[in-house]
Amino acid sequence: MRVLSGIQPSGNLHIGNYFGMMKPMIAYQETAELYCFIVNYHAMTSVADGERLSKGTLEAATDFLALGLDPAKAIFWVQGDVPEVTELTWVLTNVTPVGLLLRTHSYKDKVAQGIAPNHGLLSYPVLMAADILLYQSERVPVGKDQQQHLEITRDIAIKFNGLYGETFVIPEAEINPDVPTVLGLDGRKMSKSYDNTIEIFCTEESLRRKIAGIVTDSTPVAAPKDPEKCNLFAIISLFLDREEKAELADRYRRGGLKYSDVKKDLFARIWEYFRGAREKRRTLEENPGLIREILKEGAGKARDKARPTLDLVRRKVGLAY
Repeated sequence: MRVLSGIQPSGNLHIGNYFGMMKPMIAYQETAELYCFIVNYHAMTSVADGERLSKGTLEAATDFLALGLDPAKAIFWVQGDVPEVTELTWVLTNVTPVGLLLRTHSYKDKVAQGIAPNHGLLSYPVLMAADILLYQSERVPVGKDQQQHLEITRDIAIKFNGLYGETFVIPEAEINPDVPTVLGLDGRKMSKSYDNTIEIFCTEESLRRKIAGIVTDSTPVAAPKDPEKCNLFAIISLFLDREEKAELADRYRRGGLKYSDVKKDLFARIWEYFRGAREKRRTLEENPGLIREILKEGAGKARDKARPTLDLVRRKVGLAY
């Protein structure tokens, strides 16, 4: 089974990125043919600072490797190092209805937030489709917020196949119910755009400050509390096994629980959970040349996989003569 997913280098990666995408993807390297990449072209829709994007790309790759991605078990590269994807994007653009793109939830949401509607933002799903179809991906793990984009990819592939004959594998979305929506400090979904994140590799002081800032209600200490309505409980649950989670939920309901005690426990668990990754990251940071070499080698492997698909597409649409 060929599995593909990518992550944007648009800022420091946080525990929402880890539990929502990175951890499940790293697990796939043991059971599937894994394609994992840093989507720097996509990041350009929100990052208009060249130095920041360049630095963020290398940092995101370093984070992934520190957290356990093994380039010997997966194809790991940077999106912009495979030019085939931009050519396929243009080809797919010519079979993609504008109305389909204008109905995209993420496009409408971002415009509503005041983001200037440019062509990159509108055509984001076409580039995503090219990423997926170029490697004939069979399974694409996505969150619920990306499900529509995957459906658009399927629509584009089906339309192309209908026009030109069987060319692309029609990918299947994988929405794992066991992968949680990670809540942020304020109870909304953890997101850099909300400034409510807990970074994976922040300093000890920053981590303490972030956890101290998790919003809780004003229920008195002695009173029973509802764990299902507490974002602090939701966050610490990521680091608890089933028995520990049930025990903490019972403490909530009995009353007498101090949120400050839960926050202290959360700090200790996060700091310990990522201890090994922090140490590995420090080692990797000392050798950025190694990171670049890994990405260069991964891009070579990705291009080897991409060329047969693009050659087929060029023949189908008449670009080969």
